[in-house]
Amino acid sequence: MTPAARLAAAASILDSIAQGRQPAEAVLKAWGGANRYAGSKDRRAIADRVYKVLRARGRLSWIMGGREDGRALVIGSLHAIDGLPLEEIEVLHAGDGYGPRPLSKQERSRITAGQGELPGWVAAGLPEFVVEDFKAIFGERWADEAHALMAPRAPIDLRVNGAVATVEEVEVELREAGLDVSRTPWSEWGLRVPSEPPPNIQALEGFKAGKFEIQDEGSQVVCWLAGAEPGTTVVDYCAGGGGKTLGLAQAMGAQGKLVASDVVNKRLENIRPRLQRAGVEADLVLIGQNGGGLEDLNGQADLVFVDAPCSGSGTWRRRPEDAWRLTAEEVEKLHGLQVRILGQAAKLVKPGGRLVYVTCSMLARENEASVDAFEAANTDFRPVAVAELLSAGQLTDAARARFNELTDGARLRLSPLSADTDGFFAAVYERTA
Repeated sequence: MTPAARLAAAASILDSIAQGRQPAEAVLKAWGGANRYAGSKDRRAIADRVYKVLRARGRLSWIMGGREDGRALVIGSLHAIDGLPLEEIEVLHAGDGYGPRPLSKQERSRITAGQGELPGWVAAGLPEFVVEDFKAIFGERWADEAHALMAPRAPIDLRVNGAVATVEEVEVELREAGLDVSRTPWSEWGLRVPSEPPPNIQALEGFKAGKFEIQDEGSQVVCWLAGAEPGTTVVDYCAGGGGKTLGLAQAMGAQGKLVASDVVNKRLENIRPRLQRAGVEADLVLIGQNGGGLEDLNGQADLVFVDAPCSGSGTWRRRPEDAWRLTAEEVEKLHGLQVRILGQAAKLVKPGGRLVYVTCSMLARENEASVDAFEAANTDFRPVAVAELLSAGQLTDAARARFNELTDGARLRLSPLSADTDGFFAAVYERTA
C-alpha cells in the first residue's frame, strides 16, 4: 500500500470505530481480515495512525473546526502530530489510486490557520466534562494525570498462578521465549512485559498450561487487598470474564467456597475454561446469577467482592476510543447502578465479614460518590483503613510504603501517573452488626 492509501484506510477505520461500540483493536482486526492485500507493515502503520488520532481526538477535532470524521482527524494528525507542512499533506491527498481525495479549500484553511490557544480540556486530551472532575480530584496535578491516562504504550502485566508455577520459573520461561520481562513493583505475583512490539501472550506454552494470566497490576492489587483467605466463603458479585475470580481463588489457596456471579450468563460460562486451564478445582467455584439464586448466602459470606460496572475510564490508555464515547449522562446512570448493586451485595455479608467495592474508573461520581451513598444508607458497615489491609502477603514492601501515600484513609486510588497501573479505586467495609 502507498502512504496515501494507508491514510485513506485509517480514515475509514476511524469512521467505523465512531459508528459502533466495538474496541478499536477489534475493528482493526476485522479490517485486516477483509483486506488481505494489506501486509503486516501496512496494518501496523494504519493501526499506529488510528491510535495516534484516537489519543488526540479532541485536539484534532478542534484544529479541524469541530469536525470528527475520520478524514478530517487524519488530516489534522498529519499537521499537528507529524508536523507536515501543507505542501506535503497535499501530496498525500492527490486523489491518486486508493489515496484520499484532494484537500478542500476549508481543509487547507484549517491547516494554515494554526492551533491557536487550546482550551484546557483540548490540551489535556480528555472529554470536556471529565476535566472539571479531574481538577476536583487531583488538584494541581490534574493535567499530568490526564496526559498519563491517555499516553500510549501501556505495558502488559501478568499474574503468575502460584498453584502451578513460581514467579522465578515463569520469568525464566518468558526470557527464553525472547521477552524482556521484569517484576512488577507492587504485586509479588506480577511480571511485566513491554507492549511494543505486541507479544502474543496467549500463544505461549506457559499461558496454555495455566502458569500465568494477563492481568494489570492494579487489578492484582485490589484482589490482594480484599483479604480472601483459605477456607472462607467468597462471592465475586460482578465476576465478568473471571480475571479477578482467578485472583481471589489464588488468594484462597483453592480452599473454601468461591461463588462467581454475573447478570450475563455467557460471561459466566467463559470463566469455566479459564478455571480449568488454571487448575482451579471445579468444586471451589460455583456459578450463580447476579442478584438471583444467592438468597441462601444472605448473611453467610466472609467476603463479597464487587467489581462494579463502570465507565472503564481507568483503562483509556489501552482503549482511548472509549473516552470519546462516554457521556456525563452515562456516568450518572452508572452511579445509580453501582449504588443499587452495593446495596444488594451487602445483604450477603455476615457480621464481621467484608464488602469490597472496586472500579476501574478515574471519575469521582463512580468512586467517592458511590461509596458515600452506600455509607449513608448502610450504617452497619464500617470503612476499613487501607493501612489495615497492607499486610497481605501478596503485596511487596514497596507497595505498603507507596499505598500509604496514595490512600485517603479507607479509600485507595491507583492511576497510570501515581502507580504505573491502570486507574483503579477500592474501598473496603466490615459489617459490624
